[in-house]
Amino acid sequence: MKKTRFFSLILMAVVLIPAMVPATAEAQKARLTDMVISNTRDDLLLFVTVEGAFTEQMKQAVLNGIPTSFSFIVRLEKINAFVLPNTLVAEKKATHTIKYESLKKQFVVRRSWEENRTLTTDSFEKARQWMSEIKSLRIAEVDRLQEGKKYRLRAKARLDTVELPFYLNYIFFFVSLWDFETNWHSIEFGY
Repeated sequence: MKKTRFFSLILMAVVLIPAMVPATAEAQKARLTDMVISNTRDDLLLFVTVEGAFTEQMKQAVLNGIPTSFSFIVRLEKINAFVLPNTLVAEKKATHTIKYESLKKQFVVRRSWEENRTLTTDSFEKARQWMSEIKSLRIAEVDRLQEGKKYRLRAKARLDTVELPFYLNYIFFFVSLWDFETNWHSIEFGY
């Protein structure tokens, strides 16, 4: 039984190593696009998309059962005059996680800002879309903004560290090379 488990681990390593090593160069092309700020009567909302975040190697790792998470970090600052530093009004972190359930042949996506609601599909493209976009993320209550003041909303996305089963950590000691982070993208607006 132990031999079978050992050979399974070796087979998994042979499949996953090529899927992970060259991912860093391609992952660096990821960027935020389509960033829009909107509001309701009560809340300031963010809409944003990350493009270029899923490389072919990352897709293969997901298909091999490795859960993958993206985090979106958002900061709302009041722009102060002269040399005063900007004032932080709100900061949010939204995390998206994808996992492929091979027995059901389904992708399961959870998004923290939607109370970890489970989204399920058999289409990788649909799951990739869910992972790559934020629609209507509440940043702050509108009553926290001051009339006549200028604000800056900054956002970036990053691939969180891949969590491997304990026994694979020794084989994939280089998996931290898979991490990436986009540059900050910002929008200034007046209220």
